[in-house]
Amino acid sequence: MANKENEAAESKAEEVVDQAATETNQEPKEEKKAPKQEFDWFAYENDGFSEEEVAKLNEVYDGSLTSINEKEVIDGIVIAMTKKEIVINVNYKSEGVVPINEFRYNPDLKVGDSVEVFVEQLEDKYGQLVLSHRTARTHRAWQRVNEVLKTGEVITGFVKCRTKGGLIVDVFGIEAFLPGSQIDVKPIRDYDQFVGKNMEFKVVKINHEFRNVVVSHKALIEAELEEQKKQIIGGLEKGQVLEGTVKNITSYGVFIDLGGVDGLIHITDLSWGRVNHPEEIVTLDERINVVILDFDDNKKRIALGLKQLQSHPWDALDEKTQVGDKVTGKVVVLADYGAFIEIAPGVEGLIHVSEMSWSQHLRSAQDFLKVGDEVEAVVLTLDREERKMSLGIKQLMPDPWEDIDKKYPVDSKHKAIVRNFTNFGVFVELEEGVDGLIHISDLSWQKKIKHPSEFCKVGDEMEVVVLELDRDNRRIALGHKQLEENPWDVFEEMFSEGSTHQGTIIEDKKDKAAVVGLPHGVEGICPKKHLRKEDGSNATLDETLDFKVIEFNKDAKKIVVSHTRTFEAGEDKPSKSKKSSGGGSKAVKAINDSNEKSTLGDLDALSALKSEMEGKEEAGE
Repeated sequence: MANKENEAAESKAEEVVDQAATETNQEPKEEKKAPKQEFDWFAYENDGFSEEEVAKLNEVYDGSLTSINEKEVIDGIVIAMTKKEIVINVNYKSEGVVPINEFRYNPDLKVGDSVEVFVEQLEDKYGQLVLSHRTARTHRAWQRVNEVLKTGEVITGFVKCRTKGGLIVDVFGIEAFLPGSQIDVKPIRDYDQFVGKNMEFKVVKINHEFRNVVVSHKALIEAELEEQKKQIIGGLEKGQVLEGTVKNITSYGVFIDLGGVDGLIHITDLSWGRVNHPEEIVTLDERINVVILDFDDNKKRIALGLKQLQSHPWDALDEKTQVGDKVTGKVVVLADYGAFIEIAPGVEGLIHVSEMSWSQHLRSAQDFLKVGDEVEAVVLTLDREERKMSLGIKQLMPDPWEDIDKKYPVDSKHKAIVRNFTNFGVFVELEEGVDGLIHISDLSWQKKIKHPSEFCKVGDEMEVVVLELDRDNRRIALGHKQLEENPWDVFEEMFSEGSTHQGTIIEDKKDKAAVVGLPHGVEGICPKKHLRKEDGSNATLDETLDFKVIEFNKDAKKIVVSHTRTFEAGEDKPSKSKKSSGGGSKAVKAINDSNEKSTLGDLDALSALKSEMEGKEEAGE
């Protein structure tokens, strides 16, 4: 505008100059002219105002304008709107123009509205004032956010969208993060329900380095609930019944919101019956009545109960149920020691593993039952006050000890299965529920056994004879060696004191004695001093010599022999008994063969040997 005025003034001045030149070219007049004055161009350009007057007017004009600086936020008035731009007057010598898209959030903007703008430049290369409404909103928003963080003021924001772990909220034109844990005091599973809504928040954290803002809606609720919490905690009493909301479900229990105060119902307090998981009883957000069982001194931990609101199932148990009655139930829990049977909801009895079978062998309950089985049992014990019941299923089967006298009389012979060992004997099973013990001394007449495992192994079938029967204590003493005649009755005559036999040193006990293998698998002990030979040297291992029996103990099954005695005091020839013991009798051979076995074995061969020896004695008479 100023340029156009200057051009017009210059054009007018040129016309004046041309007119003056024309007049100059005319013939001079005769009269006397006045002195020529200098042309006032400044007055001409400023509509006749002098320089002093213009200075005064500029001073007045500048005083009417607002003093603004670059990079600051100021307020302006919308004076014009087009489809693309908004013209804003900030009371400066020129107006600013802002793209209309910076006002998308405010579709109701109109001429005359006050808006905030950021002064980017006072003049660009065209002399134009450069403003930005978007930048102004951002700057003003950060100022407001920092002020709100200090004051704790409650602000309103618009939930724009959902993001990982929470929501994005528009606060004062900037995006803030609302974590999922800060939406409410109770867990929120559906974040989408808040999108597109206005909510109140508190600013809880600002990261100036990354320009991040974190807001919380939960903080507002907690402030309100704190008062409620104090009132609830102050009035807590054991046995009090309250209404609450299921807040969280875990494998061990359920957390209940009592109105700002949380309590826990342990899984064992949900129902009188067995509960595998709390989800079988309650669901999330369900409102239920609970009873206060206990709480700590600070009342921060509150134990709640649900089953206590119902009568105990044991109170409804039929009064007619007595010990000895038959009941039916379902296996709900299995352990190695037994099975719990639910005969009614909340009423359980234990079948100990010892009451599952008449067998006395150690076994686990899993060998007999499995969870879910329907079983019939007999009530063994019943304590209504302690709410305990023991059951048995073996009582429904015949007791094998009822007629034990008839099935297993003394001296009767049977077959049994080896079940387990002890240091003192072997336990064998005659039938299911009937076990007997073979003492280690009753395993063999001849063989010295240090441990039963040397004689047999678990699972072996053995022939046994009943030695003793104790029905009251359910004990049976069995024997294995008693199936055969005691060979020491024969050995008593065969290895009489003074008889001489050929033997081999099979073990040298060094300073003490040597073990000598005698005929028929019999072993004798030769003291060290009795190993001296006729030439003065001592007999050595594996050496075969003549030995004289110097001691025979039938009860202890002990034979002591001496080689030295065979040549001392004129005893240098074998006795008659040596020849008889070393003969080729078939009976003797049978006994020798039987030494390969764990027992003497052939009872007939032993009897034949005894008869043969008795016959020889009669012939000698």
